[in-house]
Amino acid sequence: MDILYIVMPAYNEQDNIQSVLEEWYPIIELHNGDNASRLVVFNDGSTDNTKSILEKFAQTHPLFVPISKENSGHGNTVRMAYDYAISHGADYVFQTDSDGQTKASEFEEFWNLRHEYAFIAGWRKNRQDGRARIIVSEVLRIFVKLLYHTNVMDANVPYRLMNAKKLETNLSLIPEDYFLINVALSALFCKDSEAFHYIPITFKPRCGGKNSINMRSIIKIGFQFIFDFHRINAKILKIKTSLGKRH
Repeated sequence: MDILYIVMPAYNEQDNIQSVLEEWYPIIELHNGDNASRLVVFNDGSTDNTKSILEKFAQTHPLFVPISKENSGHGNTVRMAYDYAISHGADYVFQTDSDGQTKASEFEEFWNLRHEYAFIAGWRKNRQDGRARIIVSEVLRIFVKLLYHTNVMDANVPYRLMNAKKLETNLSLIPEDYFLINVALSALFCKDSEAFHYIPITFKPRCGGKNSINMRSIIKIGFQFIFDFHRINAKILKIKTSLGKRH
């Protein structure tokens, strides 16, 4: 029986989190892995009522785990979630966001292909989350193409099912404080084309909360991506050099 961990970062999602939990908890019940599977939400230092909503939900839902931490940003929180799932015995790790923009009803198509691909990612074909975020995704796609020499249709999509062992291997290549971890993972998985698969998904507009993306943040993301790319390449080169010396 495969053990599934569904992980989500959350920051000030009091307007969305209850409905998101109610939508996704039946998925983890269905694929409970002999009661070893978990839905885990990492509360990234929310200043609203997100924490109390999570804790109340956990009282009546045994496969749900709420974890609260100091605010450290989306990328760092996602990394912690991946490490947590791997260290707790997950066979497969699924990541989505807690803002209610994705649909749990589309998960089964991903799960049914888990033994065929190490990485199955959503593709937000008809997005409804604003022009700024669409621009960010397009900028990242171009940078991945130019710097990683691979074509990733939706590099930062928050709807991805990953083989935990392959995820652990790829995480080892990424510096601990890497800013755009999901983009880097997409690029690394995509390098192994036989293990990589895309499925179109629905991506709804936010029902509540705040969209923090603007033109200033787009420019910042672009520069940060270039900086982080050089860091990850340096680490990969160091690992390859070390392996070469051993042989």
